[in-house]
Amino acid sequence: MGLNDPQWGNKNSGGPPDLEELLRKLNAKMAAVMGGKGGKGGNGGNTKPDSGEPAKGFGPGIGLIVIVAALIWLGSGFYIVDASQRGVVLRFGKLVEVTEPGPRWHLPFPVETAEIVNLSQVRTVEVGYRDNVKNKMLKESLMLTEDENIIDIQFAVQYFLSDPADYLFNNRMPDENVRQAAETAIREVVGKSKMDFVLYEGREQVAASATKLMQEILDRYKSGILISKLTMQNAQPPEQVQAAFDDAVKAGQDRERQKNEGQAYANDVIPRASGTAARLVQEAEGYKQSVIANAEGDASRFKQILTEYEKAPAVTRERMYLDMMQQVMGNVSKVLVDQKNGNSLLYLPLDKLMESTRAGGAAVTLPATSQSSDNTAAQRARDSLLGRDREAR
Repeated sequence: MGLNDPQWGNKNSGGPPDLEELLRKLNAKMAAVMGGKGGKGGNGGNTKPDSGEPAKGFGPGIGLIVIVAALIWLGSGFYIVDASQRGVVLRFGKLVEVTEPGPRWHLPFPVETAEIVNLSQVRTVEVGYRDNVKNKMLKESLMLTEDENIIDIQFAVQYFLSDPADYLFNNRMPDENVRQAAETAIREVVGKSKMDFVLYEGREQVAASATKLMQEILDRYKSGILISKLTMQNAQPPEQVQAAFDDAVKAGQDRERQKNEGQAYANDVIPRASGTAARLVQEAEGYKQSVIANAEGDASRFKQILTEYEKAPAVTRERMYLDMMQQVMGNVSKVLVDQKNGNSLLYLPLDKLMESTRAGGAAVTLPATSQSSDNTAAQRARDSLLGRDREAR
């Protein structure tokens, strides 16, 4: 059958169905579902509606589509806020509320919109460099100290968000604001400090002071930002004067080393000198006490001798004479031999006599070859015992 055959589209022709008829049936079914009645034309349903009137079957279908679209539009207003986040609801661009974590709903676009802000995220800005310490930004890193020296500082600032509304509406470029506040704070702190303090012992104090000042600046701006940490990456003199500065540092280290060596020597010498002085003082004090004690002892002995002298002057004089002679003769290297009643043969052990003289002047008994020599030796032994008795007294 050709396309121009007049039987094309009839029921018994076996060709494709009429599209208008299918559309009417679809409208009738939708109307039945919605509770309406499908409109039917005359002449067995083949009569077409007047071109001047709209088809009544399209009304319920359009309503269903509108309802579905409305449900989809309302459903687009649901959103979920995580525990570390906050939601900021805007109505025609104006802040309405800040929502807490959980499932939330707002009027869909274009009436209201929701911005999700992460409060726990650690954000970082770099001052004096970008991405790498070697990639320096000299305009930011070069700073002037109190003693009119220039230093090159690179540091990083980490911060959180404390107020999402202030963060969104009071900052056009939050990272740039933090960078400028950090640069302002560190320049003020460095400008009030000396170069050696910033480079060496005062780096932590400089970082702490800059962090406090930076937070005060951001709070005045109501930025909704909380500074977490300021980390000093590098602090050194400019590259143009690095060699000269290294020489100055080495000279300062040599000076400190020599000072430490001198202090160590002083710490070694002064205690020893103090100990020697204390020892001499103690020895002098001991000598003083010894002299005083000897003098007191001599005075007491003289008083005792005086008492004995008053009782028996002759005996006391003889005894004092013998004591003095023993004391004097005991220190000389001479041997006195009494041969008045003795024999000419006399054994003199001079070596033993010398040793006994050096030991304290004690008399040594000399053996004799005769009876007279024995008598002499016995007499000398008695004298020696008498002398020891006198010394003991």
